[in-house]
This record gives sequence, C-alpha cells and structure tokens, in this order.
Amino acid sequence: MSWLGRLLRRPPVLTPAAAAALAAYRSLAQPDLRAAISAQRVVVVDVESSGLNPFRDRLISVAAIAVRDGLVRLEECFDTVLRQEQPSADPNILVHGIGGSAQMEGQEPAGSLAAFLAFAGKDPLVAFHAGFDRELIERTCDSTLCMKPENTWLDVALLAPALFSGHAGTANSLDDWLVLFGIENYARHNALADAVATAQLLLAVLAAAERHGLAAWADMIRLQKDQRWLSAYGQS
Repeated sequence: MSWLGRLLRRPPVLTPAAAAALAAYRSLAQPDLRAAISAQRVVVVDVESSGLNPFRDRLISVAAIAVRDGLVRLEECFDTVLRQEQPSADPNILVHGIGGSAQMEGQEPAGSLAAFLAFAGKDPLVAFHAGFDRELIERTCDSTLCMKPENTWLDVALLAPALFSGHAGTANSLDDWLVLFGIENYARHNALADAVATAQLLLAVLAAAERHGLAAWADMIRLQKDQRWLSAYGQS
C-alpha cells in the first residue's frame, strides 16, 4: 500500500478493550538494548498461517511466551486464534490442527492483535525464522490496526548457528536444533507449543552467548546482522 493510501485510510473501529490495549502499547518506551541480557524480558513468538507465503497467506494464530531472568516463564504466555472469513485448506488444517470451525469462531483479529501487543509490550520479539512471523504479524496489524509493531526482532535460526558453528551445517530446521539439545515439543505445529520449545532453545543460545562474552541484547543484534550477511554472501 502506498503512503498516500495509508494516509487516507480510516482508523479501525476498536472495542474499548482493544483501544485501551493499543493505547497502552503506544505509550510504552523502547527498552534499553544495551542493558544486560539477564535484565531484559523478551517474548518468544510463533504463528500458524494458511500457507507458507507470509506475503500472501493469512495469519491464523499467534502464541507467545516470556523469557526473563534466565527462565521460560510459563505463567506469562499468550495464545489466540484469529477469526477467519473462510477456513484454510484441509491439508493446511492437518498441519496445524486448527479446524475450520475453530477458525471461523476465532477472536476478532484487531482485538486479538491489540491484546498480543499489550502482552508483548515493546520488548524484543524472538522467533525461529523470525522473518516469517514478523511479516505475517506486521501485515495483519497493518490491515486491522493501521499500524505496525515497533519491536526489535531476533531470529534464533540465525543466532544458533552463529554460536554453535560446529552444528551450522547439519542443524537447519527447528526440529534439528530441538533434537540436538534434547528439547521435547509436546505438540509440533501448535503455535504455543512451538513458542515454548523455541524459548527453551533460546536459553541454550543465551548460555552460549554468555560464554562468548556477549552481555547485552545489542550484542545479539550485531551478531544476528553479521550472521545474516555471512548467510547471504558466504564466508569468503
């Protein structure tokens, strides 16, 4: 959408609860990414979608869990299914297990995403192959809330091979890394289960970062940038 189209869009009609959640999010200050990793809450995110194209397919569910003080905070989690105008195709449903009725009876998308932003705040968002999750969330926020989240994103799929270079050539998928560290996933392709498993993998990544002398999230962001460059252009 062009900048003029964005300017002329009408603001979304939100419920009072959604409007309050969005206002609370907008009022938050950005976190200090120079602070110690242990001092910063981060939110691990996973999504389920109607397909594998984040630029075209629809966001079906969002789940998230907080990591703080070196622990996966099971008491701080978020999970929602966004109401769909039509369910995704049967093969897609077989993957994520969210049936047609559950999709059609999900939560109103704008309210769901406002609630997600209120849960996450402006803390860094972490995912495995974060670009996919980020595009779906930002695109859906843009279409339903007329805004995009301001959070910093970190990608475990980039950070893990950077810190465990001995496994960079053999561990590629989330499943590969979970097997490598003996992390069990109680319901693969369930957004909350995948977020919990990714959060456990993040703890292993953060422990390795500490051993490498990386003390702040700003250091992790630089490492991610370097790893992205190496992945794109090779190490020569």
